[in-house]
Amino acid sequence: MREDRDLRQVDVAQATGIDQKTLSNYETGRTNPDSYAIVRLAEFFGVSCDYLLGVTDRSIRDAEDALRELEEIKGRIAVVERFLKRG
Repeated sequence: MREDRDLRQVDVAQATGIDQKTLSNYETGRTNPDSYAIVRLAEFFGVSCDYLLGVTDRSIRDAEDALRELEEIKGRIAVVERFLKRG
């Protein structure tokens, strides 16, 4: 995400309070972030902790994203309900 947004490690470090060398270690896999760092990075990038950790591929950044996601889910449920009623 950092590179996709054309940010340098030092930019993220300054904005999050996480040392640049520590960020480098996260990116190279030498160390893993603790819960404090995960929350700070998720807040900075505007994503959920689950998205940052790879638990979900859905990035809900704000209420508008959440409402859009909810409408997509409702649509998928409606398709399944129609299928079940035919069965």
